[in-house]
Amino acid sequence: MQHGKSLEAQIKAKAAEIGFAACGIARADAAPKAGVRLRAWLADGSHGSMIWMEERAHHRESPAGLWPEVRSIIALGMSYAPATDPLALAGEGGIGRISVYAQGGDYHDVIKRRLKELARWLVGAAPGADVKVFVDTAPVMEKPLSEAAGLGWQGKHTNLVSREHGSWLFLGAIYTTLDLTPDNAGRTTCGSCDACLSACPTNAFPAPFRLDARRCISYLTIEHKGPIPTEFREAIGNRIYGCDDCLAVCPWNKFAAAAQANQAFLPRAELVAPELRDLLQLDDAAFREVFAGSPIKRIGRDRMVRNCLIAAGNSGDAGLVPVVASLLEDPTAEVRGAAIWALRQLDAGRWMAERKARLAVEADPEVLAEWAVQGPPPRGRI
Repeated sequence: MQHGKSLEAQIKAKAAEIGFAACGIARADAAPKAGVRLRAWLADGSHGSMIWMEERAHHRESPAGLWPEVRSIIALGMSYAPATDPLALAGEGGIGRISVYAQGGDYHDVIKRRLKELARWLVGAAPGADVKVFVDTAPVMEKPLSEAAGLGWQGKHTNLVSREHGSWLFLGAIYTTLDLTPDNAGRTTCGSCDACLSACPTNAFPAPFRLDARRCISYLTIEHKGPIPTEFREAIGNRIYGCDDCLAVCPWNKFAAAAQANQAFLPRAELVAPELRDLLQLDDAAFREVFAGSPIKRIGRDRMVRNCLIAAGNSGDAGLVPVVASLLEDPTAEVRGAAIWALRQLDAGRWMAERKARLAVEADPEVLAEWAVQGPPPRGRI
């Protein structure tokens, strides 16, 4: 240990040197209400089809549930503040919108590498300490733990908000057996502001500080398998992977400097404003090539094309009709069903002609349900 400098101060200095924009410390039992809220949220079914959250709830609801020996949590945040307005491409017809966090390299890899570097240093600085590192995919409640460690507070949109970095922090944690001096917890500073709640296109917040994932565009485009519920399709607009609306409108973002973002998260040019026409023509091999090294890769080609078809249907771009119609032949029911909806939105006459030809040969019940839509076609889309 450096003379005259506490271990906690050294940890924070080392974290900053490695590239973390925020670092705080909490006791392992500092967020007892998080587990109660989690259980209530799961009981309400607000997690949708994310069964893995149910299955490991006993690990997730408290750090000790995952690792009984843990005494302290080192909470860390890495900025991915965007250099441009995340809402700039709203309504841009043939362009697909990808959430800011997914436009660059896979944050899981970057953050885990940095966490391991800090953990190795900590073991060297405090011999005998045991540590475990976690980022996102582990059953860890990063947001309430980060709030307990003073990185910020969970806003009304349920995401962490920082005074210095706004809504743009990737979170990670190091669990340790060390007894470290904790920081003061973050305090909610949302006041009467409800910008994030009002901005949600699908009304996914039944109340402040509560999210119904089943209505969230990020859930619908990333986690949800099968057809996207009809009631949300038009509200999705041209979003094809995730949604930044509730984050982007937060007033605290005016303090978030894009220059603080880690270089590893700079957007790839081809993912900033991708053409729907190009994405709709991807086969599995091409999808894997385009999204290599991206968190988007995990949803697979079929779900991405499904999302792009919903965006195409909302685009009003008749030039997309040929490629949309070609996907009526796709071997995947999820894609065929979305193509039917998109075609009806763009060209009702073509949709009716295709319907007559295809109803007799289609066997999948969900695809048949798309063809069975009754009533007049959308106005202005013929």
